[in-house]
Amino acid sequence: MYGRQGMSTAGSCRYRQAIPLGRHGGRLDSDTNAGVRRGFLPQGPRRYTPLRQPTAQRVMVDTVSAGTTTLLLLGTHTNAALLLMAHPHLRRNIERVYVSGGSVRAIGNLFTAYGANPFAEFNVFGDPFAAYQVLHSGVPVTLVPLDATNTIPVTEEFFAEFGSRWQSTPEARYCFQSLDKVLKRDRKPGPDLHGSTGANMWDSFAAGVAFSAMRNGEANGGNEFAELEYMNITVITSNEPYGLRDGSNPFFDGRATPKFGLKEGGVHSGHVQTGIRDSFCMLPGNSSGRCQDGYTKEVSGSEGVRVRVATSAKPNTDNSSSLDREFSKSFLKVLNAPKQAGRFNINTQFPYYREVLYKPDFMNVSRGKPIIFDMDMSPGDFVSLIYLLKAPREVIDLKGVLVNGNGWANIASIDIIYDILHMMGRDDIPVGLGNTTALGTPTLGCTNAYAIPMGSGGFIDSDTLYGLARSLPRSRRRYTPECSDDSDDRQPLAFEVWQYIKKQLGPGEKITLLTSGPLTNLANISLSDKDASSVIERVYVVGGLIRDGGKEKGNVFTVPSNKYAEFNMFLDPLAAKTVLESNLNITLIPLTVQRRAASFEAVLEALEETHQTPESKFVHGLFSLLKELQRKHKLYRHVVTDCYPPCFYHITDKQLY
Repeated sequence: MYGRQGMSTAGSCRYRQAIPLGRHGGRLDSDTNAGVRRGFLPQGPRRYTPLRQPTAQRVMVDTVSAGTTTLLLLGTHTNAALLLMAHPHLRRNIERVYVSGGSVRAIGNLFTAYGANPFAEFNVFGDPFAAYQVLHSGVPVTLVPLDATNTIPVTEEFFAEFGSRWQSTPEARYCFQSLDKVLKRDRKPGPDLHGSTGANMWDSFAAGVAFSAMRNGEANGGNEFAELEYMNITVITSNEPYGLRDGSNPFFDGRATPKFGLKEGGVHSGHVQTGIRDSFCMLPGNSSGRCQDGYTKEVSGSEGVRVRVATSAKPNTDNSSSLDREFSKSFLKVLNAPKQAGRFNINTQFPYYREVLYKPDFMNVSRGKPIIFDMDMSPGDFVSLIYLLKAPREVIDLKGVLVNGNGWANIASIDIIYDILHMMGRDDIPVGLGNTTALGTPTLGCTNAYAIPMGSGGFIDSDTLYGLARSLPRSRRRYTPECSDDSDDRQPLAFEVWQYIKKQLGPGEKITLLTSGPLTNLANISLSDKDASSVIERVYVVGGLIRDGGKEKGNVFTVPSNKYAEFNMFLDPLAAKTVLESNLNITLIPLTVQRRAASFEAVLEALEETHQTPESKFVHGLFSLLKELQRKHKLYRHVVTDCYPPCFYHITDKQLY
């Protein structure tokens, strides 16, 4: 649900830690002429817009209120649980809930946290208390757990059949291309797979089981695709001993009365797993842990609920087919059915779009000071990038962009950088992806990134550039996984881009770095390349707070207990310490100076008078939207100050120019 926290862990990332980030984990309409010239894609009015996007709760309430409804849950159960708890009268309109997730008699799939919890499955583990509420709501539930989805792997035969015969619709081609990407990323060759690619049909199989049951009638007991049986199960939300107040349980710890009226000493009152390496969960000398958060456990008595559970996928009734499961055959037929087929793909929707790269010719142009821009993809950083690209090339020569993966946006937003570079005709500038976690932090840790809001005014707005990202021209350069067949198309890493730019320097040339995010990339460069300081002329750092005896406060508004930190430093303090204590020549642009330099109203007024280029129109649209949001809602009170890195570089104009 937009702008709200989940049910289990208000403000923390304890369950999200289990989801890998990074390369293996790991978002203004132009005129027609501009569209032809730069590949603008006018994509219609339906898109995310801050404060206008309907919430999941609003959509669910309206739909269920209209009449009998079936719910199909393919992720965490938070939205469904909130609906059932806030609107109990609507339960009578929910005919059945179909759930993709859980693990009853099979081993869990938390591969990132098996040493702490070998029982849970990702969808239920994402919000165990919400899953408990759904199962115990009194609404009939059909569960499609790992027990069943483990029996329908994507086999080599299925993949070959899909690729050779079953791509007659746009959606079928898209699904095959997506599957191909996943398999190239995850394929683990070896004799132990017995013809499997290592992938399984999880959510699609659950949707097929639900469809068959709804078409044929749940009461008849027959299902074309799965064997089902009734079991008595519950969802484990905390670990024994119950009643333990150890600071891990947000429903009990620090509260005079438990949240949601929960019972002291009850099944929800034990230790809650706090992360993938929770010491409470780890067993010395044992590779698997003892925590059971998110375990869909088979129990006896009143503790459990009678649930219909899929136990296995049915074999294909056609013995002449190369496909071994009935659903596999049906899946391909449905995707390729002409009825309700996709209307178009990107080429037919946008006939003037061309996948071209714009690379300027600098053969007879004097080029200025070599610059690297290190950003974390907050909205202001994108405007900063446009600002730097607009500077005279004989003064500033932007050599590359480095992206921090532990800042204000998820790393998939790197595509927005590619699109902005494309809009500005600078597809020649390399973009390097940095670490997704702070310096010295395990790959699956989240540390201080918890301070960035997940919803409004945080990730959802940064990832979509406040809903404006889709109005940018589309570059052919996109994020591509490390395992891409074409190594030239693979997403470069920040250190690789650094090394590339360093090799391109002429005799006596040095690099100036502008940083507008956590200092993770620069710290890693200085630690990994001992010669880095010899080719770095100066570093301009936007960040930090120098109080100088005044009453200035920091800007980490989500952590009231920390009054003096500034976000860029707070997100990676060790990296900041490493850089500031190095022998680099550093000019610090702290929060106090940023606030004095900020002239949001003046910039907006100036932009209103100079709507002459696609980029000025885009920046004006973004600034206007930020001003409106900041005025309308408290969730956006911080956005104006967050938007000023482009203005800060005016401070350094004389030094750079």
